[in-house]
Amino acid sequence: MTEPALAESTAQYGRMYRRSLTEPVSVPSITTVISQQPHGLDGWFGHMAATSLANDARLPGALGNPAEMRTLLRDACQASELFRDSAALRGDRVHTYCEQVALRAMGRDHRMAEARDELARNGEEKFAARFDEWWEHYQVEPIAAEITVWNHSVGYAGTLDLVARVGGRVCLIDYKTKGTDRDGLVKSMDDKVVMQLVAGMKAEESLVDAAQGQWEPWQYGESPLLLGVAVGETEVRPMRANPEVLKYHWYKFCALRRVWETAAHSAEAGRALLPIGPPPSRRSDADAVPASTGTAP
Repeated sequence: MTEPALAESTAQYGRMYRRSLTEPVSVPSITTVISQQPHGLDGWFGHMAATSLANDARLPGALGNPAEMRTLLRDACQASELFRDSAALRGDRVHTYCEQVALRAMGRDHRMAEARDELARNGEEKFAARFDEWWEHYQVEPIAAEITVWNHSVGYAGTLDLVARVGGRVCLIDYKTKGTDRDGLVKSMDDKVVMQLVAGMKAEESLVDAAQGQWEPWQYGESPLLLGVAVGETEVRPMRANPEVLKYHWYKFCALRRVWETAAHSAEAGRALLPIGPPPSRRSDADAVPASTGTAP
């Protein structure tokens, strides 16, 4: 994941944003809020571990050797994390290239050639080739790339991949780097992209200068077209958010923002479980053994 100037990843609260480079972070990112939604990935974790173990060349030699088998099992359990981290780095490289294409089109300083070379060094140049084809075919006219936005009313911030005109219509665009299925088509995007886009649309301010903490009213929230763009090696597939569902995804986002805040307050409140000792004795004075008086009966 790219790291905008005002964003900071924290261990306790997730990714957070600040108002300027000199201020502390104060609100969660859009992606941190959305991450409060439960994920059912247990099956995928198990699949990744089993696949990694089955394809490990060391497996035949480890059979009958408990120590070697434990090593293989430990490595297999990390397969999902390694895949996730590798996919995140690939996504960063593809996003960087997409940003540089937009900067060049806007006549600003860019590193498009370097970004494409980086993709080529990692065997990922097809992503750039397909993106270039889509960019030309859809005649994208960029307005702002990697623009940071803020919402005071709900309390969040985020960075949009692109604001552009396509076919004369203002669009808010979020890129998703996707793999290819067995039919050679780019894999589908998750519906969460709609929540991400509608949260961007509902912004109240956009960043002008990070160092000075200068913001201006958000200019592109009035009925833009919301596009999730899946960027793959075989094709680029843009999908528009259905206007009929936007309000429900916005309600869900606001509810998840409250979940994040409640979780933060709960963590700050202190330990959830405290030790407790046994209760005091409940014996009455009549039941107590009398003390010795020192005289004979």
